[in-house]
Amino acid sequence: MIYLKTDDEIDMMRAAGSVVGSIFYDLSEVIKPGVSTQEVNDFIESRIRGAGMEPTFLGYNGFPASACVSLNEEIVHGIPQADRLMQEGDIVGVDIGATYAGWVADAARTYPVGEVSEKAARIIEVCRNSFFAGLAHCRAGCRLGDIGHAIQTVAEAEGFSVVRDLVGHGVGRRMHEDPQVKNYGPAGKGVKLLKGMALAIEPMINEGVYDTETLQDDWTVVTADGGLSAHYENTVVITDGDPELITLDERETAGEYTGRGAWQRKTS
Repeated sequence: MIYLKTDDEIDMMRAAGSVVGSIFYDLSEVIKPGVSTQEVNDFIESRIRGAGMEPTFLGYNGFPASACVSLNEEIVHGIPQADRLMQEGDIVGVDIGATYAGWVADAARTYPVGEVSEKAARIIEVCRNSFFAGLAHCRAGCRLGDIGHAIQTVAEAEGFSVVRDLVGHGVGRRMHEDPQVKNYGPAGKGVKLLKGMALAIEPMINEGVYDTETLQDDWTVVTADGGLSAHYENTVVITDGDPELITLDERETAGEYTGRGAWQRKTS
């Protein structure tokens, strides 16, 4: 069942989303060669708890950390580890959820670690661009298929594949609610969007094949061919007009593109 959120409920999700967005903005200063994925997790958890909120992922279906930190060929659900250090040239996907007064905001970004290859920078950029292509269809009266079709079109036009085994979702009282939001498929199909829907739109695109495998930890999902993968996500609220991105810090949108798959702060 799809739950439409009231204005008061969206306000609480907005509060959680503001914290998530600010963490992502500041993570660009944390993610560097030699930093462990556990340090990334600890930074995120400290910020969420410091804001009086709960890390949504911690304990979710047994997940052992407060953030998913996924390197290179890892698509999602990477488990942070103290002995896993990020290396120059890696890319790292970070997925965060924060819960405020029982309401959830969920988002993800992929970052370059130091200097990265042109290929790595490109997959990060295209993944982000595919999200915004889908966002253009996050309006009352459009259909879920319009979002997925737009994402798929952008990704595949650049030579990347769209993961089929993992999809976006509704979000609210629970992190995963109806409806599922595919990142592929035909336009004009699926549930019609209505004011009050809150959706986690999250393209996951691969360098090579879209097939996936799950590691022995039963969490980490990787590309079947070992190619790179990128992930970009925001919690989006459907309104009477333009969609609202409650997990996108306005400083990120005002940043300048570096040409290496990342946005950096303006200095003036």
